[in-house]
Amino acid sequence: MLYLENTPQFLFFTGKGGVGKTSLACATAIKLADAQKRVLLVSTDPASNVGQVFGIAIGNHITPVAAVANLSALEIDPQAAAQVYRDRIVGPVRGVLPDAVVKSIEEQLSGACTTEIAAFDEFTGLLTNADILRDYDHIIFDTAPTGHTIRMLQLPGAWSGFLEEGKGDASCLGPLAGLEKQRDQYHAAVEALSDPARTRMILVARAQRATLREAARTHEELADIGFHKQYLVINGALPESEIAIDPLAAAVWKREQAAVKDMPEILQTLPTDFVPLQPFNLVGLTPLRALLSKSSALIETTAAPVDLPIAPNLASLVDGLAADGHGLIMTMGKGGVGKTTVAAAVAVELARRGYAVHLTTSDPAAHLIETLEGSLENLTVSRIDPHAETERYRNEVMATKGKNLDAQGRALLEEDLRSPCTEEIAVFQAFSRIIREAGKKFVVMDTAPTGHTLLLLDATGAYHREIERQMANTGLHFTTPMMQLQDPKQTKILIVTLAETTPVLEAAGLQTDLRRAGIEPWAWVINNSLAMANPSSALLRQRAANEVNQINEVATKYATQWAVIPLLAEEPVGLDRLKKLVHAEK
Repeated sequence: MLYLENTPQFLFFTGKGGVGKTSLACATAIKLADAQKRVLLVSTDPASNVGQVFGIAIGNHITPVAAVANLSALEIDPQAAAQVYRDRIVGPVRGVLPDAVVKSIEEQLSGACTTEIAAFDEFTGLLTNADILRDYDHIIFDTAPTGHTIRMLQLPGAWSGFLEEGKGDASCLGPLAGLEKQRDQYHAAVEALSDPARTRMILVARAQRATLREAARTHEELADIGFHKQYLVINGALPESEIAIDPLAAAVWKREQAAVKDMPEILQTLPTDFVPLQPFNLVGLTPLRALLSKSSALIETTAAPVDLPIAPNLASLVDGLAADGHGLIMTMGKGGVGKTTVAAAVAVELARRGYAVHLTTSDPAAHLIETLEGSLENLTVSRIDPHAETERYRNEVMATKGKNLDAQGRALLEEDLRSPCTEEIAVFQAFSRIIREAGKKFVVMDTAPTGHTLLLLDATGAYHREIERQMANTGLHFTTPMMQLQDPKQTKILIVTLAETTPVLEAAGLQTDLRRAGIEPWAWVINNSLAMANPSSALLRQRAANEVNQINEVATKYATQWAVIPLLAEEPVGLDRLKKLVHAEK
């Protein structure tokens, strides 16, 4: 493995949910420990299952892994860390500031920014603690800090008073309110992260166009802030040996080969390793040691028939979506789960049924156009350009809030507006302009705002609260974009996921965020299911059997309405294939 050559002290595995970061991190830790290196494995993943992988309870303290000499592990609980972090900030002002102000601060600290920063707050000590650095040859992190988090930490120290004066409340600086006293430690941590002699960033992806695009975006985001030395691991690639007797396997293999061949140029320059798809769950020492072994994979030669629950298809959800004749439909989910495809399929099906439909996205226009591969009566398509909208939003804020600031204040406001949340807010505002159409037609939105963005907007007030204040005594009816999103009769959220442990847990986290913002998801869509595709390859049949628990988890624990889309032999591109995807059944 190239990423294991001349291994530095810190290894970070980063990538979207479900690509196999935890499995690779655990397998790497075992391999290095077996080579007589002293290894600490640290997880900052909200959906961490490191303890489950080793069959032991770990938690938020360094725990020796008894079955592997030289290996210890630590699980940082981001939610618990975030609560401690919130208490540190809110505690001193509770009872001092008005309740409404305290509540606003709490809301600002309830989103994803706070969780990311709190987790970073926890593990910076591991990068700078002299005792830990002396005790371990290698510290392996499952889930690296995102470029988003590090970019926020690079904002100037002068923001503290600036924020208190209410000049910077349009971004995600609120969650940073507890960092000032530890800024020196964070500076040392960021230095360690950006030193290729000490730190190696490993991008984990699948051999799929969407996840490779996500990996390229992550690479550029990290490179922009100084992390240039990165490695790529393409995980879960289907072995060519599986394609002989299974048309579905042959189609998947061909699709993966094309995705790798055509992956973004920036990734083609990186040292790259390929890890083959395994049929077994990566739990326990034997499969984890096999994952990075040069010996043949532990592929089962037979697999029992898959016992599936009765699963509704996407067409059954469209029946419910169509009932009102108009409305806003949003697809939400993590990168790589197929939000664009599901949004396009729903829009095409509604248009086929004779409804006027506007399909819009903030993804690159070519991706959506390629997915449709044609035009259809009743269907219009648009694209929101995040870069153009962000620039428009920055100019608007500088012209209003920055108008009467002195030179230093304007400089700080400009820096504030370069924080990562600015783009999310700008895109949301662009979405808001389109939402009005949903009163007369269907508006289907791909790449919807995150629950974190919605919480931030609702907390800082701006448009929604100002309109409420102005209209309170007029007796006139009014609707803000936030009110429309919170009204289930006007807006229906489809959460898109895969039938794998991490994507399902991350989708559940998104649902929790949305509920905190007063938005109840309407249905879940499980995409690209092998269990519903009836593969004949022994490897794929075993993986299909592994999906059943996750499908049942969604059906019984998380969703009131749900649908499953099988993995199709042909990529769902073009109007005819999108129709097939909507109506596909086991």
